[in-house]
Amino acid sequence: MANREKSDREKNRFSARAARYARVGANVGTVAARYAGRRLLGGEADRVAEASALSLALGRLKGPLMKVAQLMATVPDLLPPEYAVELQKLQSEAPPMGWAFVKRRMMAELGAGWEKKFAAFEHHPAAAASLGQVHRARALDGKPLACKLQYPDMQSAVEADLHQLQWLLALRRRFDSAIDTTEIAKEIGARVREELDYRREAMHVALYRDMLAGIDCVRVPRAWPDLSSGRLLTLDWLDGTKMLTHKNDPLDARNRLATAMFTAWWFPFSRFGVIHGDPHLGNYSVFTDHGAPAGINLLDYGCIRIFAPKFVGGVVDLYHGLLHGKDDLIVHAYETWGFRNLSRDLIDTLNIWARFIYGPLLDDRVRTIADGVKPSEYGRREAFRVHQALKQKGPVTVPREFVFMDRAAIGLGAVFLHLRAELNFYRLFNEAIEKFSLDRVSRSQQAALKKAGL
Repeated sequence: MANREKSDREKNRFSARAARYARVGANVGTVAARYAGRRLLGGEADRVAEASALSLALGRLKGPLMKVAQLMATVPDLLPPEYAVELQKLQSEAPPMGWAFVKRRMMAELGAGWEKKFAAFEHHPAAAASLGQVHRARALDGKPLACKLQYPDMQSAVEADLHQLQWLLALRRRFDSAIDTTEIAKEIGARVREELDYRREAMHVALYRDMLAGIDCVRVPRAWPDLSSGRLLTLDWLDGTKMLTHKNDPLDARNRLATAMFTAWWFPFSRFGVIHGDPHLGNYSVFTDHGAPAGINLLDYGCIRIFAPKFVGGVVDLYHGLLHGKDDLIVHAYETWGFRNLSRDLIDTLNIWARFIYGPLLDDRVRTIADGVKPSEYGRREAFRVHQALKQKGPVTVPREFVFMDRAAIGLGAVFLHLRAELNFYRLFNEAIEKFSLDRVSRSQQAALKKAGL
C-alpha cells in the first residue's frame, strides 16, 4: 500500500510537471520562436514588442517562473534593457488558494485538528506571492502570527520553470554572446530551490535574529517551530507600512529608513558573510515609534546567500583598490570572486560596473545615491558601455557567487532612489567594514551558522 501511494504521488508530480511544461512552452515558446526566427532571417529585432509579449506570456503563468523572471530583470545586462523593463513590471502574486483548499493543506502540514493549535486563523490570505500565501493568525497565548503556506506541488512547477529558463538563456547566448550565463542559471536555480524549503527559511530567521541582535532599527520575527513544517512557516506578525508610503516623508525620516536598509544588508555581509539576496519592496515594511518611521521589519528569508569569507574579502579588497587606485588589489578581488582569463581590457570593462556600484561608497560626502542622474537613467549608461565592450572582447563568464551580491546592491540602490535619501554612504560602509578580517568573518560565521542549525 505504501509503495502504491508513493507511486501515485510520483505520477501526480510527473503529471503536474508535464502540464507545467506544456503551459510554459506554449506561452514562452511562441515568443522565443518569433525572436529566433527574425534573427535567423536577418531581420531587425523589435525588442520592445518582443519584451511586451514575453511579459504577457509570463503574467498568465504566475507562480515561480514569474519570480525567476523578476530576478533575471534585476541582474544587470543579463537581459536586453527592453526585456528588463517589461519583466520588472510583473506582479508576483498568484491566484490565492480558497479556504477549502487551505484547510486541506493545513491538515497535511500540521495534522488533523490543526485549527485547535491556533486561537484564530483568518480564512482570507493577507498576502499572496509566487510560491505561497500568508494568513494572519493568533497563537493560543494571543500573539499575532503570520502563517506562510506553500502552494501545492511547487517543486514540480519550479523544476519545469527552471528547465525553461535554461532554454531561454541558451537562446540568449546563441544570439548575444557578450555574457556566458551558464553559472548565473546555476545560481538562480539553487536559490529558487532553497526557497521551497521552509525549514531552511526558519533557520535563516534564527540566523538573522542572532546577527542583528541589538540593532534597534531592524526587526526580525521569531519562528514558531511547533506551528511550522517544510511547507508551512509560522512567524511573529510584525505590523508595518509599505516603504513607498514614506517616500514623501521629511528628509530625516527617509534617511533613517535608508540607514536601516543599509544596516540590514551590509552589517550581516561584512561581519558574517551573509546577505539577503532579494531586497524586493514586499520583503520588508516600516515600523514606527511615536508615529514617526523608526526602522524596518525584515519579513522574508527565503533567498539568503551565505558566502565564503574570502568572497567578502574580495568585496573589501575591490573597494580599497578602487579607493586608492591599486590595480593589483583590484585584480586580486576579481580573481577571488572567480573571474578568469583577466586581460587588461576585461579588467577595464569590469571596472566600469564596479565604479558605478561602489561610486557612492567611494565619495566621502553627503549625497543621494544617483547624485544628480535621473532615476530612470541611473546605471543605464554604464550597463550599455559594459555590454558593448563585452560584445567585442567577451564572452565573460560571471561567477555564480557574484549574482546575488550584485542583485542586492542594485535592489538597495533602487530603495535609496525611491526614498531620495541623502547620506554619507562612504562613512556607513566604512563603519560596516571596520576591523574587517577574514579570520573574524570566518569565526563569526561558523558560530552563527551553528547556532541557527545551518
